Amino acid sequence: MLPAALLLKVRWPERRDWPAVVALGLCFFGLFFVLYNIAISFTTAARASLALATLPLHTMVVAALLGVEPLTIRKTAGVCIAVFGVVAALAVGLSAAPSGAWRGELIMTGAVFCMAFYNVLSRPFIRRSSALGFLTVGMGSGAAALMLTGAFTGSFAALERFGTPQWIAGIYLGVGGGALAFILWVLALERATPTRVANTMTVNPIAAALLAALLVGEPITPNLVFGLIAVFAGIWIATSDIKKSDIKKPSSSIRGHHDGVVSGQSAGAGLEDHK
Repeated sequence: MLPAALLLKVRWPERRDWPAVVALGLCFFGLFFVLYNIAISFTTAARASLALATLPLHTMVVAALLGVEPLTIRKTAGVCIAVFGVVAALAVGLSAAPSGAWRGELIMTGAVFCMAFYNVLSRPFIRRSSALGFLTVGMGSGAAALMLTGAFTGSFAALERFGTPQWIAGIYLGVGGGALAFILWVLALERATPTRVANTMTVNPIAAALLAALLVGEPITPNLVFGLIAVFAGIWIATSDIKKSDIKKPSSSIRGHHDGVVSGQSAGAGLEDHK
């Protein structure tokens, strides 16, 4: 990420914004991933995916509380439908809960709040710098914190057991699932409201299930198909708010015809007065 930012000569965050950008980076790229991995150790993948898929709800609430984005009935309905679609798709996996799974789900909720605050608070800093510059500083701060945590906890010892497949997977996750995915995410936050961006997170578990069906032969169940339809319907509803101004304002052709009629009437009245 840093070499690309230097090569492209991106615009970096202003000096006064650095503390906030670093704090957001630590919150998301540091604390979020620590909590996420701890949560996974207590619960199943399906239940963790569902907890993560509630990100749009958390983002919507945080944005409303901070006055960044108003709640609308259409947006709320869309988010709820998308999350319901995830519940439907993961219904089979949700029934099997290990002992103490609630701890993992509670920790995952804390992780989701970290990401929700990142989504809501990022846009002003992105606009005052650049998407890549903002992301490089934030991700760099989070990565540094994770490296320090790994060094103190001895987590780097696991790398000694890595073979070629593990290194390939790790590089892909770092480049494709990490750097590329997050630059697209930040670009989306720059251009759309936090809730609309977060609502696309509901696609994640559905896409994972479809990919599992293609790669490892897992069955495509009716629940998955229904969930997929519900998720895309929810995203469409939440991202297609109807603006009142578009309803109230007449079209240009109608306005032109009306203006022409008024002008003709005024001209006729003036001619009669002249006579």
